[in-house]
Amino acid sequence: MTAFDRIRDAYGAMDSRTRLRWGYALMAILALAVAFSAFHDRIALLEKKRIRREADLVEMMGLKNSVREARSVSQRLTNRLAATRGDETPARIVEETGIRGKSTRITPMKGEERGGFVEDAAEVKIEGLTANEAVNLLHRLEKGPRPVVVKKALLRTRFDDPARLDLTLTVALLRQAPGAR
Repeated sequence: MTAFDRIRDAYGAMDSRTRLRWGYALMAILALAVAFSAFHDRIALLEKKRIRREADLVEMMGLKNSVREARSVSQRLTNRLAATRGDETPARIVEETGIRGKSTRITPMKGEERGGFVEDAAEVKIEGLTANEAVNLLHRLEKGPRPVVVKKALLRTRFDDPARLDLTLTVALLRQAPGAR
């Protein structure tokens, strides 16, 4: 005799009211199982949505920081552009740093216009600098109050004094193009 046969015999031996109650109990259990299954699916869907939104929020926070950083860099450049006067040249800016070697030669170069900016360029050759003076010059040019870009830098040690360097720079002073905002 199998388990199914035993259940069928026990069900057949019950009176009709007991069978009806067992049937109602079985229907209630099945209805609860279906309801819990539906609730579980809805909870799982909401959990996936929450995880996606958290990932989007993390990405947006990163983008917010990037925008904030770009805005501050843009503001610094705008302030530096506003600090340039019409009579400034790359030669004058290099001379204002106060760093001079044995000899300094500044050759103006043709400037370019790019994206609303005019580059006033010059080639600067300074001989007989120490390494510290070369680093200080580059730092003062790039981090100074005016928008100067060091496009090319070439360092060579001197043959007569290896502790000294010859520095060749291509320096560009940025200005707003006429009519640009």
